[in-house]
Amino acid sequence: MFASNILPIILIVCMFVALLVVIIGVIAMAKNGNFNKKYSNKLMRMRVLFQGVAVLIFAAIIYLSR
Repeated sequence: MFASNILPIILIVCMFVALLVVIIGVIAMAKNGNFNKKYSNKLMRMRVLFQGVAVLIFAAIIYLSR
């Protein structure tokens, strides 16, 4: 019940946030300003974190659907 209702929504949110962080990071790197120097590394770490959470949630969905 939980996997079929809540986990796919959380998965979509994590994937969307990872995409958003990537877009913000790429735009910041393209402009190469003060924001890039201060936040580019943090943004890419956040991307990896959200992608990792999305993979774990996807694995949980597959495992619980069996």
